[in-house]
Amino acid sequence: MKSKQRVNNKKSTRYGSGTKGAGAVKVVVKPAGYPLKGMFHEYPEPSELDVFEFYAREQWNGFIVKKGDYLFDRRMFPDFAFKVIEAEPDNSEIGKNTQFVVEDYDTDFFTQEIKSDVTFKQIIGQEKAKQKCKIIKRYLSNPLKFGKWAPKNILFHGPSGTGKTMMAKALANTAHVPLLPVKGTKLIGEFVGDGARQVHQLYEKAQELSQCIIFIDEFDAIALNRGFQEIRGDVSEIVNALLTEMDGIDERDGICTIAATNMLLTLDPAIRSRFEEEIEFTIPTLQERLEILKSYTKTFPIKLARDVDLEMFAKQTPGFSGRDIVEKLLKGALHKAILTGGKVTKSHFERALEEAIGKKSEPPKGMFA
Repeated sequence: MKSKQRVNNKKSTRYGSGTKGAGAVKVVVKPAGYPLKGMFHEYPEPSELDVFEFYAREQWNGFIVKKGDYLFDRRMFPDFAFKVIEAEPDNSEIGKNTQFVVEDYDTDFFTQEIKSDVTFKQIIGQEKAKQKCKIIKRYLSNPLKFGKWAPKNILFHGPSGTGKTMMAKALANTAHVPLLPVKGTKLIGEFVGDGARQVHQLYEKAQELSQCIIFIDEFDAIALNRGFQEIRGDVSEIVNALLTEMDGIDERDGICTIAATNMLLTLDPAIRSRFEEEIEFTIPTLQERLEILKSYTKTFPIKLARDVDLEMFAKQTPGFSGRDIVEKLLKGALHKAILTGGKVTKSHFERALEEAIGKKSEPPKGMFA
């Protein structure tokens, strides 16, 4: 029953013409998955529409259906559920003339591929990371040259806000390839099998775009050490699907997978070992903080007052990431100046810094906050 044909997001496939009569005239169903973890992970997809029409009517003939109920397959894919999205009329009986409408699978779960305009020059600091990324650029420019020595799986790690996503965008721009960004949390589907299916769809999409970069942010959401799995839930089928793609059982030349995490030590060792290279991102140094302040204040829509000493504020922000400096200090000072009118003054910076330090010192709301 499984079809290799691609399906479009939020479209429907009709089965049969249907005629009005006693019982249900039309039933709209949507593939829902299996009720328990550990069951068969393959999703059934009809290949012959007329055959499925007969199959559905024959096995569910006489069933009373209403919106929100589930119809369970009893034969080829035992216990696979189809959710009833609509029944006309509601609470009616499936008969030999019931028309079925099946909503297709949601294939566009991930962010559409993007063309980045970020450059390496815009990333202040992280020089070691930039150097290591050069080999990825060369691979994407000429995949066949590398053969089995290709840098296909790369792990970015470091504190939040240190430029991991920005680096992936800059790499894609420099290599002139599209970027497929997706968050690890997005891969965890509502039903068993959703996540694994989405992983395979992601790589199929990447194959169509090849060469390209797959960027998986918040990677720890699906790759935590088994000791933490009871906390986050079992997503082993997602990991297995991802490892299958990363191991290259299906050759996919010209695709580089970059995963990013700020919780390196919590990753499962078996998953971590699949990455050929680990690239560390660090908190900016004093000089780098000063460069960030100078670079971004040049783009302010309001001029700086003469009393603003950027070097002093660089010294007062140890431990701040680049994002902390931009989003908390600079944006805070600028917004205060806009509200009061006039130039951005030392006072605006001081108040913004005080608030930023207060936020950083707040205790985490949860174990992984």
